Order: sequence, then C-alpha cells, then structure tokens
Amino acid sequence: MVALLRRIENFTPDEVDVAIELLDEAIARPLQSGYRCIVAVEPLGTDEARLGYLCYGKTPMTEHTYDLYWIAVDPIARGRGIGKALHGAFETTIVQEGAKNIRVETSKKESYDGTLRFYLDLSYIECGRIPDFYRDGDDLVTLLRRVGV
Repeated sequence: MVALLRRIENFTPDEVDVAIELLDEAIARPLQSGYRCIVAVEPLGTDEARLGYLCYGKTPMTEHTYDLYWIAVDPIARGRGIGKALHGAFETTIVQEGAKNIRVETSKKESYDGTLRFYLDLSYIECGRIPDFYRDGDDLVTLLRRVGV
C-alpha cells in the first residue's frame, strides 16, 4: 500500500506518512485502534494487485457517525469505478452497524478538486469550512453524507 500511496500525485509526503500510520495501526491493533480498511485487489496470476483502499473509523463520542479518513486509488486504475466500489462496500458495512452519518474532511487546494467532486457526486454536502486551515489559501472542507435513515 505504501507504493500505491506514493503514486498519488496530490498527496504530500506528510499526508502519505499519516496514511501509512493509520494503516499500520489498523493492522497492528485492529480492535484497539478503531481504524478499519477495505482494500480493492485484482488477481494477477498468483499475486494480487492492490488497486486502492479506504480507511475509516467510528467517530469517537458519537452514536451513529463514522469518519472516512482516506480513499486512495492507484492512478493507473482510475476511471474504473474502484473508488465508488470501495465507498459502496464501506457504506454497506457501516449501515449494517447502525450508521447515520459519514463525515469527511478534505483540502480545498486546487489539486483536490477531483476529490471534492468525487464526494459531491456521492451526495455529500459541505457542512463546514475553516479558511487557511492547512496553509494560506488551503481551507479545510468538512462534508457530510446521511445514510441508513
């Protein structure tokens, strides 16, 4: 997964480090960490190619809300519906657990326009924005999707 994350052109080195940290926690301490992952793979002979993954967890101190931390799809596999398939599997899983809300935080920098469009196409709504959060001109955008209601 590390190689896949490093191929995502709009992830900064710090973002890759955080994504790896969450993956490591999900693998090393699956019950304690609260981080869970869904991985999209494609069989290739005797090996599997990892096409993408989604990392999420229940939002602390909430009854029905989940945070979607990362969706990453290998650039060579984009346009095949992998991100939407990962999101669909995620949503099905959490609705079965009683979810009512999915919360996503993303950047407003230009290189994240595709990411923002992806979430808006999935019926997320912008519910908050903090100007200059990450750096000057780079707002934090909070999105919400109601599910299972």
